[in-house]
Amino acid sequence: MRKKSLLLSLFMMGAFAYAQESTSGLEISGSADAYWKYDFAKGENIGTYFASDHNSVSLGMLALGLKKTTGKASFVGELSFGPRGQYQSLLNGDGVGANESNSFNIQNLYVDYAFSDKFSMTAGFMGTFVGYEVISPASNFHYSTSYLFGAGPFQNAGIKGTYAFSDKVSLMAGIFNDWNEYKDLNGVSHFGAQLSLAPVDGLSIYANFLTGSSVGGEDNYSSGTIYDLVASYDVTEKFSLGLNAADYTFKSEGGYQGIALYPKFSVTDYAEIGVRGEYFAEKEVGGIEGDKYTSFTLTGKLTHGGLAFIPEFRFDSSDAKPFYKSDFVTPTKSASQFSLALVYSF
Repeated sequence: MRKKSLLLSLFMMGAFAYAQESTSGLEISGSADAYWKYDFAKGENIGTYFASDHNSVSLGMLALGLKKTTGKASFVGELSFGPRGQYQSLLNGDGVGANESNSFNIQNLYVDYAFSDKFSMTAGFMGTFVGYEVISPASNFHYSTSYLFGAGPFQNAGIKGTYAFSDKVSLMAGIFNDWNEYKDLNGVSHFGAQLSLAPVDGLSIYANFLTGSSVGGEDNYSSGTIYDLVASYDVTEKFSLGLNAADYTFKSEGGYQGIALYPKFSVTDYAEIGVRGEYFAEKEVGGIEGDKYTSFTLTGKLTHGGLAFIPEFRFDSSDAKPFYKSDFVTPTKSASQFSLALVYSF
């Protein structure tokens, strides 16, 4: 009996040691968020992504990420649960077919191999390299999102290679599926590239390019060419400035142009205030001028540990009168909203 107990103890110790070894180096991260928003027209009026519910304590999403590196190879996987991921991100759970009843969204699922200190390759489903803002609320300063974010791609599945010429210059190039698709229905037909520059301390510049044809031909929304510029500069230890500018042209007709500025000031180590000023214009289609929008967002952020409390005021306007007054019948040129959000990151 004592021999059996000793053998069982040795087996349990071995299993525990193996489990420790097999999971060592596994990084677990994620975030959770919730918000309350009040639109002064008393309804859902500003049509950008996220923070859409009016006068409701609403869920964002729970994001869970895994990362592990073994030698030169690494893997990243990230799932999200909740309305922000399930219904407001692509691919989503309010469609038909395979996506009709899913309760989760794959944000990232890719592998990377570093052939050398300078060259690596990545393949899988990845958050897009285009644009300044991302799906995760923990990675954005502002809780609501820009028109540029909503108009561009969310994710790009594909394979890409990145070469670092120096600490200041690198180039990524790859082939990708249609925007926001796990699989390409018309064959891989998109090409993208990113030139990264860090000419001086505190300054980062990303020049992005993506072009291709999607299933459905030239009339498909993601059949076209986008030029995108992202930059950030730490002017001082407390003041920074971000920039996003983009031009997208459909293969058929139309597209959009836009620019957004992101000044941000750190009041203390735990309190920040920032502004997003944006101009967004839809291109002419069939001789009809597209709608144009201006948006001003004032955001504060108070942090303690992994928790961020984010009060935000936003004012949008357009001569096309795409918004509504409180009766939600009468069109108007402007809309405004106030929101409070909680984001916990780990």
